[in-house]
Amino acid sequence: MRKQWSLKNVSVRLVDCRKTSEKVDSFKCLLSGSGVSSGEADQNLDNEKKTISKLLKKHQHRHTGEKPYGCAQCGKRFAQSGTLAAHKRIHTGEKPYGCDQCGKRFAASGALIKHQRIHTQEKPYGCDQCGKRFAHLGHLVTHQRIHTGEKPYGCDQCGKRFARSGTLVRHERIHTGEKPYGCDQCGKRFADSGALIKHQRIHTGEKPYGCDQCGKLFAYSGTLVSHQRIHTGENHYGCDQCGKRFARLEHLVKHQRIHTGEKPYGCDQCGRIFACLRNLVTHQRIHTGEKPYGCDQCGKRFARSGTLVRHERIHTGQKPFGCDQCGKKFAQLGTLVTHQRIHTGEKPYGCDQCGKRFALSRHLVRHEKIHTGEKPYGCDQCGK
Repeated sequence: MRKQWSLKNVSVRLVDCRKTSEKVDSFKCLLSGSGVSSGEADQNLDNEKKTISKLLKKHQHRHTGEKPYGCAQCGKRFAQSGTLAAHKRIHTGEKPYGCDQCGKRFAASGALIKHQRIHTQEKPYGCDQCGKRFAHLGHLVTHQRIHTGEKPYGCDQCGKRFARSGTLVRHERIHTGEKPYGCDQCGKRFADSGALIKHQRIHTGEKPYGCDQCGKLFAYSGTLVSHQRIHTGENHYGCDQCGKRFARLEHLVKHQRIHTGEKPYGCDQCGRIFACLRNLVTHQRIHTGEKPYGCDQCGKRFARSGTLVRHERIHTGQKPFGCDQCGKKFAQLGTLVTHQRIHTGEKPYGCDQCGKRFALSRHLVRHEKIHTGEKPYGCDQCGK
C-alpha cells in the first residue's frame, strides 16, 4: 500500500534563510527517518512541499527588502500578497471581519484579534523586567525601552532622540511649524491630535474626569489630580519667600512671580507683558476678536470661559455664592464680596481730597464729583 504524506509528519531541512539561494525541495520523514525527495514523494506531498517553499520565499522578503506586490490604486508596494489584499480594503472600504461582542468591523483579521482583547481583557505579552502585561506586542516593545533606555528615533534637525516614533513625529512639528489638526468650531490649529481633543472640550463642555471623593467633574486629567489634593491635603511645593504651599509645581512657579515681578509672556501686537501664559492668550483675543466660548441658550459669545459661566447663570437662575451672615445668595462672587461689607463695615475705597471712605467703588466715584464739580448728566429738554 502506498504511503500518504502530510505536513504533520514532514519537517523541512533547516537552512539560514538570509544566506541560502537553493530551492527547498528536500524533506525528512519524522516517522521512518528516511529522506524524501521530490521525485519519490507522491503528488500530495509534492503540493505541500511547494507550499513550504513558498512560505520560505515570502519570509526571505523580510531580509531582502523585496516588495513584489504593488497596489494598482496608489502604487504602494508590499512584501506579502496578503498584506496587499488587506491594504486594498482602504480603497474599497471593505471590512469583512466583525466583532461578535460589539459589532465593530475591521479590514484586517489581525486588527479584529487585537480589538477583541478589549472585551476579553487578554494581555498575552508580559515584560520580563517588571511583569507588566500588555494586549499588544508593540506596546510591550515600546514599554521595554523604559528599562533599556533605548531611543531608536532621532530628530534630523536637533539630534534629540525618542523611544516612540509618534513622539518624534510630534517633536518635528516644533521645527516645521506644522499644525495638521484644526478645530471645526473656531478654526484654531494644533500640532498634536491630543491637544485638539482637549481644546474641543471648551466648545462641547465635556468633562470626562470625575473626582471619586466629591463627584466634581473636570475637562482635563491634570486638573482632576490637582483637585484631589484638596481632599488629601497634599501640598508638595513650598514658596521659600512666604512659605505658601502648592499642590502643583506650576502653581508655585506662577506664584513666585508675585515676588520676582517676572513677566515672561509678551504680546507681539501691543507689547504688553504678562506673568502667566493663559493671561496672554486671553489678552490676545482683544486683537484677534476671537470669542471661542458660546452660550447654548442665546448664542452670545465670549472671549473668556469664566465670563460665559457667569452669563449662563442669567438663564439658569443659579446663585452659587451665599452669605454666611444672612444667607442671601448671589450669582457672582464679586457681588457677594461687596455685600459682605454691610456686615463687616469694611470701606476699602477712600477719597484723596477729604478722606471719606466707601464700601463700593462707584460710591467713591460719585462722591469725587463734589470736589471736581463735574456734572456729566444733562437734561435733553432744557440742557441743565
